[in-house]
Amino acid sequence: MSVFIVLLGAPGAGKGTQAKILSQKTGLPQISTGDIFREHLKNQTELGKLAQQYMSKGELVPDDVTVAMVRERLSRPDCKRGAILDGFPRTPAQAEALDVMLAEMGGKVGVVPFIKVPEDELVERLSGRLICRAQGHIFHKKFNPPKVPGICDYDGSELYQREDDRPEVVRNRIRVYLEQTMPLVSYYREKGVLVEIDGTQPIEKVTEAIWAALPEEVKHA
Repeated sequence: MSVFIVLLGAPGAGKGTQAKILSQKTGLPQISTGDIFREHLKNQTELGKLAQQYMSKGELVPDDVTVAMVRERLSRPDCKRGAILDGFPRTPAQAEALDVMLAEMGGKVGVVPFIKVPEDELVERLSGRLICRAQGHIFHKKFNPPKVPGICDYDGSELYQREDDRPEVVRNRIRVYLEQTMPLVSYYREKGVLVEIDGTQPIEKVTEAIWAALPEEVKHA
């Protein structure tokens, strides 16, 4: 049976970083809904065109379209053993759809690491991010400052802060996440697959904690 790992955590908790590390360690593909959407939009698939109709009006893409995109991605050969899901599901309705989909494919959600970080630390992590205009190198005011303030170490271009990284916007993003996604925590806790991970630890310690929670068949494939 193929085993799928669902990573949960607010923006800035480090889901993307951990998904990348786990993908390298397990050989399972990292599946991000953002990447799936970009691929369908770029290739102008039927699902991509459908999603575009909603996005161009500033509306949320309906669950059935998102689920269909995820189904198509998980049916590819590289997901035969399973995958690491980063950014999906976002709601209990999507989680139920995922369970049905995986059962049809002969798979299951094996573990759901929930990376927990206090809101104030999330705001500090996200609102301190600086990006270089030339090539998108990422710095942080506190954790990874440039040698010269406002200038990229690598190409000398100007560093700027994204609109959605401003503290007030970050707090709103976290609030929306908590409202939408916290019911998922209850959903997976009731199923007995949720594992709470302290996301304030160093990256390698967070990885160790997640690794310890993985099913043996994922570790030794």
